[in-house]
Amino acid sequence: MTQIELRGVQKWFGDVQVVRDMNLSIADNEFIVLLGQSGCGKTTTLRAIAGLETIDEGDILIDGQPVQHLKASDRDIAMVFQSFSLYPHMSVYENIAFPLRATRMSTADVDARVREIAGVLRIESFLQKKPSALSGGDMQRVAIGRALVRKPKAMLMDEPIGALDAKLREEMRAEIKRLHIKQGSTTIYVTHDQVEAMSLADRIVIMHAGVLQQIGSPEDVYAYPANLFVAQFVGSPVMNVAAATVSTAGTGALVSLEGQAEGFAFPAALAGKLNGSATEPGGLKLGIRPEGVLVERAAKDGYLPVEAHIIEPLGSYDIVDLKVGSGMLRARTRAGFVPKPGETVHVRIDPAQTHFFDAESGASLGVRL
Repeated sequence: MTQIELRGVQKWFGDVQVVRDMNLSIADNEFIVLLGQSGCGKTTTLRAIAGLETIDEGDILIDGQPVQHLKASDRDIAMVFQSFSLYPHMSVYENIAFPLRATRMSTADVDARVREIAGVLRIESFLQKKPSALSGGDMQRVAIGRALVRKPKAMLMDEPIGALDAKLREEMRAEIKRLHIKQGSTTIYVTHDQVEAMSLADRIVIMHAGVLQQIGSPEDVYAYPANLFVAQFVGSPVMNVAAATVSTAGTGALVSLEGQAEGFAFPAALAGKLNGSATEPGGLKLGIRPEGVLVERAAKDGYLPVEAHIIEPLGSYDIVDLKVGSGMLRARTRAGFVPKPGETVHVRIDPAQTHFFDAESGASLGVRL
């Protein structure tokens, strides 16, 4: 059982606070991803857990015991870096065995453990090779093997596949997930790539400017973003966001985007759920993911005519920029559905997939229809 907890952790570099009041509980065998832009504090948080950075305030607990005053070597945590950090003069076998030899483990036990880890990582065939003879993905496997071989309490990974090409990154994502499931270790993984986060994490911890923005499963942070930052950081393409106003229209409501002459029809319940203040001019932002922008080629009840601009063919689907009011909405359509830019198509916003945010604070208003 390995549980990690951060309580009120604060970290400054000079006058700059890089981690602000971080509170986080990580359960045994959980795969947590720290996600955010460069400079948001995610790597500093990881290094503080590992003992490679001191903290200025707060507590870091491993299995209920404070460890912020312990050296990295006394925390029984393994770390994998973006750079492979292998010993070039040693074979793969010796690289993996090195942490065990440092503890004076017997030769037979070292051999058994190295071959066990090599089998898990599927690198048995090149145990006698030097790192220079390996591909980038295989070198990272060796680095992971060296970290895992001594059975640490937790595995920390700092953008371990960031230096690999796209195909290798995809392969290594699957390998890391498979390894986590097989080994059953508590894992904390740092990345700025939201695709990695969505595909690997049990829970994603999203950070911005040193502040924790949201914690949740990949499904939760995608479907229920806590604020505008999360809404536009998670998801590819990013969520459409536009200034909006809400008005009543007969038995329903109309949502008009900035510069739009005719609004989209919404259920009448919307105005009541917005609590009045958010309906003031300039006070409301509407968010809608591309799959929530519904497109038809022919006129249809509830759909408004718009002009298609840029079309991005992405194989199984297209992303189409549509001129709505004074801005653009990006829609996801099946491949070739809109044949060329300049076409007039008809569009509707799906109320069930629409998010509303306070324009000033960026916080989600929690309105779902």
